[in-house]
Amino acid sequence: MPIKKTIKKEKKAVKKVTEKIIKKDNIVDTKENEKEIEAMFKAGLHFGHRSSKWNPRIKPYLYGISNNVHIFDLNKTYEKLMEALNFLKEQIKEKKTVLFIGTRGPERELVKKLAIDLGMPYVVNKWIGGTFTNFKEVTKRIKGLSELQEKQKKGEFDSYTKKERVQIEKEYEKMLIKWGGIKDLERLPDIIFVVNANHNKLAIKEAKSTGISVVAIIDTNVDPNIVDYPIPANDDAITSIAYILDKVKKVFN
Repeated sequence: MPIKKTIKKEKKAVKKVTEKIIKKDNIVDTKENEKEIEAMFKAGLHFGHRSSKWNPRIKPYLYGISNNVHIFDLNKTYEKLMEALNFLKEQIKEKKTVLFIGTRGPERELVKKLAIDLGMPYVVNKWIGGTFTNFKEVTKRIKGLSELQEKQKKGEFDSYTKKERVQIEKEYEKMLIKWGGIKDLERLPDIIFVVNANHNKLAIKEAKSTGISVVAIIDTNVDPNIVDYPIPANDDAITSIAYILDKVKKVFN
């Protein structure tokens, strides 16, 4: 069978299964919830990974399988999303700090923009081991970055030779990539919000070992028990990520 026809057939099969998720007799009671679940469906939150790559502990949040792809039960996703948002809402009232983490492709810009808009720290490049568990050393690095930024603002880079300036600017750029998103972090954050748990297991592990609460989008290939507030949903589609981050932004506002 031609590739286009195969893809079309798979999409049709998946649609047939997932449409059942948003039928009235299968949704949480109110019209508002029904609209939200329909919006989640349109954003693609229901798509998981291929069934061969799943983590069995995600099973309570699944609706079924279609064409070897796991499908999330959007009722469960909605329930866990609300739990996570309510938790964040309470923490924000207490002026807690949330560190946003998103280290893959297009999600980086979404995460960075959200964090900057909210005045919160962020990590959008590879997680540096020891960021939490060796935070004392990290603060020294951050201080070094702040000093270089101050020198740059004052035009002090111009007093160096061309060769020295090139070396300093290279070092500055490297430090900015590594620590730029957390340069204003004077102590460990209270919470981390992770967009892709599978790609940031080290960050989650460090958070847990230092008493930091973890909220994360959990796809079908991840154990939801590794975080405090799992949001079982598609963590690959940018539409899915954008939908969830928009809900988070509204909680802050």
